Amino acid sequence: MSVYRAMFAEPHAGVSDLGRILDWPTERVRSALDELARLSLIRRSWEQSEKLVLVRPEFGLQTLLWQQEAELLERQRELATARTAITQLISEFEESPGTRAVMDIEQLHGIDAIRLRIEELVHDCRHSLWTFADGGAQTQDNLEASLPLDRLLLERGVELRDVYLDSVMNDPKTVQHISRLTELGARIRTVPTLPTRMVLFDRTIALIPTDPDDTSASALVLRGSGAVTALMALYEYVWEEARPLGSSVTPRDPHGLSTQEQAVVNLLAEGNTDETIARKLGVSVRTARRITADLSRRLGARSRFQAGVLATALGWIDTRSLGGVTEGRKVR
Repeated sequence: MSVYRAMFAEPHAGVSDLGRILDWPTERVRSALDELARLSLIRRSWEQSEKLVLVRPEFGLQTLLWQQEAELLERQRELATARTAITQLISEFEESPGTRAVMDIEQLHGIDAIRLRIEELVHDCRHSLWTFADGGAQTQDNLEASLPLDRLLLERGVELRDVYLDSVMNDPKTVQHISRLTELGARIRTVPTLPTRMVLFDRTIALIPTDPDDTSASALVLRGSGAVTALMALYEYVWEEARPLGSSVTPRDPHGLSTQEQAVVNLLAEGNTDETIARKLGVSVRTARRITADLSRRLGARSRFQAGVLATALGWIDTRSLGGVTEGRKVR
């Protein structure tokens, strides 16, 4: 889109002129022009074959938009069907006596039962404790309840890893808390979104919420090697993608998107509302709307749906994240 905007500002600019304006090498400009032609945003002049002419976005992309809208709607239907199937599977899984016997599943109801079980598991923990802490800024109750347990673990030499949302860096109390943990020896990283709230004890026990949208309602304690191994693999994947705490450089992808903006683009393409995006980022609805509005402006989109379609058409979507890693020891 940088080349498109440059051509809009300088209609008579050639390839070398565009390279000079954008400070890009010629090969990069030509590659961008090829992509614009593929998207029907430019075409060769009928009068001068060597001249490139801009096409208005609403005309040039109209056919592509129709196609992408249909594909996106189908993708959203597939995601909805998958979520329904997973919910049903979890329900059947929980109610199956055979599964419980094989995997040793324990179900906890209510915040008191969950926190008490966490305390018991922490006291038995000997080697490692890894967590996904979703929800953004942590509540004062969470911070006060977790610090003594964290200190106890670190004093015993237990490896403590926490993954928080990037948005916690905007909350002074949470930043102070995780800074203290780092000083005590904890390893902490942040990501734009997390797949679920989760705690892994000694790589053998996992605690996850039954409902990611209401983590205080109920939770499952899993001890089966297969399930815990899969959750550990998920944790390692997110950990490798996460940024170390205090990283001063905000990484951006080839489209100029920050990791948080990339997460919002993917969430928009999945059809999520501003409220859902805000929850998954751990930010206010107002902040989620501001990010969405800015992305829509940069895409030239007139609606949220069109923003998702244009982002898909322009290759802004990270297909590894769709329907996958997008939500996390501290339970609200």
